[in-house]
Order: sequence, then C-alpha cells, then structure tokens
Amino acid sequence: MRLVIFDVDGTLVDSQDDICAAMTAAFDGQNLRVPTRAAIKGIVGLSLPEAMIRLAPEQTAAHEALVEGYKAAYMSLRAEQGAAQSSPLYEGAREVLDMLRDEDETFLAIATGKSRRGLDKLLEGHGLQGYFHSEQVADYHPSKPHPAMLEAALRETGLEASQAVMIGDTSFDMEMARAAGMNAIGVSWGYHEVSSLNADAIVQNFGELPAAIDQVLGRKQ
Repeated sequence: MRLVIFDVDGTLVDSQDDICAAMTAAFDGQNLRVPTRAAIKGIVGLSLPEAMIRLAPEQTAAHEALVEGYKAAYMSLRAEQGAAQSSPLYEGAREVLDMLRDEDETFLAIATGKSRRGLDKLLEGHGLQGYFHSEQVADYHPSKPHPAMLEAALRETGLEASQAVMIGDTSFDMEMARAAGMNAIGVSWGYHEVSSLNADAIVQNFGELPAAIDQVLGRKQ
C-alpha cells in the first residue's frame, strides 16, 4: 500500500491570479502597500495568519483584518467565476488523479493551506469529491511546514511515512515532508522556484508524475 499526498494551490490547480487579486483587495482595504506579486506567490501554501505575518510583519494590528479581507475577496472572485474557472486544474492533473484513484494499492490525500470551506468548494467545482482518503486543511493544523497535516493523513490511512510521498510546488511542502520523515516530489509549474525545492524528484509535467511516484516509493517497473 502507498499514500500519495497532494498540495493544492500551485500543484493541482492554478489559482495565482485569484490569490494575488484577493491579497491586493485585502491590503487596499487596510490602506496598506500591496506586496509584490513575487512576494505573494512566495507565501502560497502557508496558512493565512502566517502569510500575513510574513507579508506585513510590522502591521500586527492589521493582521486579522487582512485575513478577513482576503477571505471575503477570494470568496467573491470564486462566486463570480465558479471554482473550476477561478482555479483551473493544471493540464494532465485529472487524468493522473483518475489513474491513481483506480489503483487498489494507492490512497490519495490532500494537505493544503486552504480552509475546509475553500477546499470543499474547489473539490465540488471540479467534481473531485470522494477522490481523497484524507483531506487535511489549515483550519485544524499549524501552518506548513509543520508536519501535523501529513502525520494526520498517515494516521487516517494507517500507513507509515516510508509508504508515503508528498507532492508540492513550494519549499514549505518539501520541508513539511522532511519533518514527517516522508519522501517528496517537487513540481516545476508552481509558485516557488525549482531551485528552492529540496525534493527527491522534480517533474516537469503531470505525465511524468506516475513514474516519479513509482521510483520514489520503490515500486518495481
């Protein structure tokens, strides 16, 4: 048996336009200087409170309002466009998810900085309900790179860290995997530079992912 755990934003779906737009709205709402797009992409994957601390370390009194402003703006953007259009799946993602889901020995899971509500809307929008045996969200865990999400996924599936791999696009995903004693695969199409990913393997597209999972987890070819 094996457990394949996916990050969401920047790994399964391309949500950067909405993330940047919502962050801009949140900072504008507090009359604060908007972070650069590069800075915003750099915090994707963190929980919102941790993200605001990093983006506006000196604005401690505004952090809670920034979080709420971001949530409101993101929900509005999603409502206008629909989750599938607002955060489209990367090319090849659905095909790989379908293939892995059909494998009797493979469990799928999610570990994301999204909220429970946000993940539910996304899965519903893409018709992915029921794909994942474990869904870990920011509501119930410390922010990445703390390993709590991965440890919970292991408990829920009854597997060991040696049987699992984390797939993500950020250094936070890789660090989280290391902290959990787990292998990690980095994707090149996400929000952090590939050079920052300390991964066991890097894939350039979803078509390369199944073979990388087999290699990292030691499945015989």
